[in-house]
Amino acid sequence: MAKTKTAYFCQNCGTQFAKWVGQCTACKQWNTVVEEVIQKEEKSGWKTSRGPREKIPKPLRVSEINTERELRLDVYDQEFNRVLGGGLVPGSMVLLGGEPGVGKSTLLLQIALKLPYKTLYVSGEESQKQIKMRADRIHPDTENCFILTETKTQHIFQQIEALGPDIVVIDSIQTLHSDYIESAAGSISQIRECTAELIKFAKETNTPVVLIGHITKDGSIAGPKILEHMVDTVLQFEGDRNYVYRILRALKNRFGSTAELGIYEMQGNGLREVNNPSEILISKNDEGLSGTAIASTVEGMRPLLIEIQALVSTAVYGTPQRSNTGYNAKRLNMLLAVLEKRAGFKLGAKDVFLNITGGISVDDPAIDLAVIAAILSSNIDIPIEKGICFAAEIGLAGEIRPVQRVEQRILEAEKLGFSTIYVSKRNKIGLKNTQIEIELVSKIEDVISRLFG
Repeated sequence: MAKTKTAYFCQNCGTQFAKWVGQCTACKQWNTVVEEVIQKEEKSGWKTSRGPREKIPKPLRVSEINTERELRLDVYDQEFNRVLGGGLVPGSMVLLGGEPGVGKSTLLLQIALKLPYKTLYVSGEESQKQIKMRADRIHPDTENCFILTETKTQHIFQQIEALGPDIVVIDSIQTLHSDYIESAAGSISQIRECTAELIKFAKETNTPVVLIGHITKDGSIAGPKILEHMVDTVLQFEGDRNYVYRILRALKNRFGSTAELGIYEMQGNGLREVNNPSEILISKNDEGLSGTAIASTVEGMRPLLIEIQALVSTAVYGTPQRSNTGYNAKRLNMLLAVLEKRAGFKLGAKDVFLNITGGISVDDPAIDLAVIAAILSSNIDIPIEKGICFAAEIGLAGEIRPVQRVEQRILEAEKLGFSTIYVSKRNKIGLKNTQIEIELVSKIEDVISRLFG
């Protein structure tokens, strides 16, 4: 038995200290440093059964390394596959975080029930009966999903050796504990040790492991920041409880892009994949309402059409309010300044409220023109004609700037039945035989005269 050793860890960022301090010097948080007892043994939590000789990797020239694309495991969920970059990579570690009740366990159980591979779903939070009740509601007939309720990693690895699963799901990493660390489950030391044991198992057996992680009040994944560095992929599952839609994002991905987006709809029998997100992001109002504009944006490889709503009213109090949902506040202030300086609209004494419907957040500068169109429509109380959408960035001089992948945006708008799209005059468009009318504009004044002139 190794000598018992104590250390002090910050529960917020995981920084280690030799003695107790009131404020963490790394993250500047107060009263987050706690003492933990560490007891390391020479043996490891995962024992490989491949033989006594351990294979030691040798250095290779860059030209000698095999560059063939590794086969991925299809999870039979189009949205999940898209965010991962094409499926699960063998031997990879995926961490899924999200607020309590958003549907993390439902999503992974739903995927595990549909897979044709042998899948082990380990739960440290629910009993087997609870999981069975949810499974009957989601996908009652399956033979490949095995449920284990256990929190000790040594027992989990014994069952893994006996079962030999193709995929392992852990719900959640904060509930696991190892005998080789003397501290409570969910502490910094336990999370780090359990994750290290699972990573060793995943790499040695080439088995993908998916972890569920809790999040803190500010939305970041709970536990030490090193947890996110240890895993290969970090996914964020988010959504407002007032909406039935859930969004899956990749915050880190060693095997694909982090710009992809997956959208689900929460239903009574599980999560439904939304293959055409524009259906949920654009309202079906037949009446012409002022302050509404449609923007063509791109998330990863997927074009989306989103609805932007604006409300401009006279400020009741001395200081006008600037409120926005799903859009960058500083960019909104910049666009209002451009409108006042370049187009002559006096919005400095008016309240401006902006909302992107559907509960999503968009950082694409190509929605600038739609934001300005919605604000002006609300300000003069004239609705924008139905069938018009926008895809252009606004510069500080009031010029309409080109955006990337404009042809893909135009084709998506045409597919959804829009008749006109406003884009920058500087965009090079090679499309032919399109039904949609492409309006080329160079300044804000051109857009205002064509829309409200």
